[in-house]
Amino acid sequence: MTDKNDLPYRPCAGVMLLNADGLAFAGQRLDTTMEAWQMPQGGIDPGEEAGEAAIRELGEEIGVGPEHVELIAEAPGEFFYDLPDDLIGKVWKGKWRGQRQKWFLYRFLGDDTDIDLATPHPEFMSWRWVDPHELPGLIVPFKRKLYEDVIAAFSGHLTRA
Repeated sequence: MTDKNDLPYRPCAGVMLLNADGLAFAGQRLDTTMEAWQMPQGGIDPGEEAGEAAIRELGEEIGVGPEHVELIAEAPGEFFYDLPDDLIGKVWKGKWRGQRQKWFLYRFLGDDTDIDLATPHPEFMSWRWVDPHELPGLIVPFKRKLYEDVIAAFSGHLTRA
């Protein structure tokens, strides 16, 4: 069995995407049997900046291009989560213990029809707009603290519905 303390964190970028009503995008993951929702996020490629990865992930995961978003804020520092022990060695080809994420807050300038989950490598089966403060209750438990930290980092830009 792999000792998770010997494994590095996977570098990732995440996006909180807000619509005109201040609601955040949440997508229901395709690759799980439980009801798992999350915001767009993914790995940072070698040589890629976190901000570039965030925009790329929006396109890859929800079909939203850079012309449909406007940067509001970048969270200071990075946020971390560890995979549960039963997933160590099973996901990401066993190379990572969890993720270290750089988060960005974007305003969505498009229409709901600009969101397209039928991308070449789909990640979500459905999506909805939610109050950002509801996100920790929708996410898988091992990512909950990270989502709470992201919301706290962007709190000055978020309004309660």
